[in-house]
Amino acid sequence: MNPAPEIRRLLDLMPASGRMMTKIVSQPTLPKVIETPFPLPWKRDRPIFINFDYWRDLSQPQRDLLLLRTVCWQIEIRWFKFDVYRGLGLAGILATSVEVMQGDPVGIVAAGGFTAIALNQVWRKTKSSESELAADEAAIAIAQRRGYSQAEAAKHLLSAIKAAADIEGRPGLSFTELIRAQNLRAISGASPVGVPDAIRQEP
Repeated sequence: MNPAPEIRRLLDLMPASGRMMTKIVSQPTLPKVIETPFPLPWKRDRPIFINFDYWRDLSQPQRDLLLLRTVCWQIEIRWFKFDVYRGLGLAGILATSVEVMQGDPVGIVAAGGFTAIALNQVWRKTKSSESELAADEAAIAIAQRRGYSQAEAAKHLLSAIKAAADIEGRPGLSFTELIRAQNLRAISGASPVGVPDAIRQEP
């Protein structure tokens, strides 16, 4: 597969916010079909790496949903969106800065530890099952604006998850992927059982 025209097509598929934040990069040595590093707050660009030798083995609807899902996961990670933990993290950073200027080693350790705990909570939340499921559902919503029905989009994303595991030579789906698969089956109407809130909110 020639990456250039496919990258242009995928950029057109993305929501405008995705085109502004992310960059698609061809990476032939990538052991996965598609991968995106966890976005750190000080990095502006959010690259999405694709192995196009693997990518071509997916159908176009599978590629569409896999790309949209990756973009949606990236978009949802907002380090500077205010909530309790981000507020505590910001307060901890400010407190650490004050302690550094005052040269108080005990205060520096205490404020630094407080900051680390708060930012760790932000990181854990972005890696939670809830975040993963939200990215799937956001991708399906965007796909509906691109001509897919909700059920079709869910089915294509589910088949893409399974196909990617096969292409990558993995023995099976991860625990998180199994949860996502069950949620997608429920959205597509293939299963009456969704994902319980208790599991959805687990880290």
